[in-house]
Amino acid sequence: MERRTIGAGALAVGAVGLGCMPMSWAYSSSRQRGEESLRTVHRALDLGTTLLDTADMYGPFTNELLMGRVLKERRPDAFVSTKVGLLVGEQHIVANGRPGYVKRACDASLRRLQTDVIDLYQLHRADPEIPVEETWGAMAELVQAGKVRALGLCAVGARGGRRSGARLHDATIRQLQRVQQVFPVSAVQAELSVWSPEALETLLPWCEARGVGFLAAMPLGNGFLTGTLTPGQGFEPDDVRARHPRFTAEMMAANQPIVVGLRRIAARHGEGVTPAQVALAWVLAQGRHVVPVPGAKRERWAAENARAEALRLTSEDLAEVAELPRARESWD
Repeated sequence: MERRTIGAGALAVGAVGLGCMPMSWAYSSSRQRGEESLRTVHRALDLGTTLLDTADMYGPFTNELLMGRVLKERRPDAFVSTKVGLLVGEQHIVANGRPGYVKRACDASLRRLQTDVIDLYQLHRADPEIPVEETWGAMAELVQAGKVRALGLCAVGARGGRRSGARLHDATIRQLQRVQQVFPVSAVQAELSVWSPEALETLLPWCEARGVGFLAAMPLGNGFLTGTLTPGQGFEPDDVRARHPRFTAEMMAANQPIVVGLRRIAARHGEGVTPAQVALAWVLAQGRHVVPVPGAKRERWAAENARAEALRLTSEDLAEVAELPRARESWD
């Protein structure tokens, strides 16, 4: 697989990453099977998908433990990205950016991951009670201590800006400008996909201008862009899509023209090319510093995603994607 670099430190990763969250968190728990997930991670590594994206809150903790079972055997093959800054309670999630907590959380992640260094340590969310410079400073000390190689910031969050008309990532860029004064940002993780292209407006150019890597979260639109979901199929109560404004039966039906367009492009590239691969190839085409991180918990999907790296969209394909209708939300 093609290698891409993250940040000025030239950290090399496979062009397509693996989002490990669905194996342990946020999607239907009845379909989460540890042994199958382990096979999926091994298969992804075999295909050159080196970036494994996890977080201490996924489970919580169980996803890192799962990754640790793989890393114990295959640490040299993997680029480990995990996150800090969110605590999971019974019915809520809260941010914790206190420097002492960040350092303890890193040590705990290292133990669960069965490694002595984290390649990319990401701040999951800034704590509104703590100046972000203090949190970032504690993370920088972890780099200096040799426990972490590089730092990243997540900008994956609320969609409210789309309703208000505000530019979605303005606040994130202001936050990035603040932490850059403390220690270099190597990567930013934010949603980017055919049906969520907002990062192209300001956030992606900001990263490109500064040599910051961009990890594209949810590049398959929480599974919708794969074309494997049926409008009205329903989701388990613990599945994030059960409360997602694009996954009501009405909106899934209204957004089908997006999938139809991806299918049409896939058909032009030959038998076996899928809408998901077109969606990932579109993300890859947005810049050499962009690495899509699709989630997968089955070997089949991880292999399909990895093969998207070889798909080259033409200028006509890209123009056709640009003309697809915008995604509709339940409040539209």
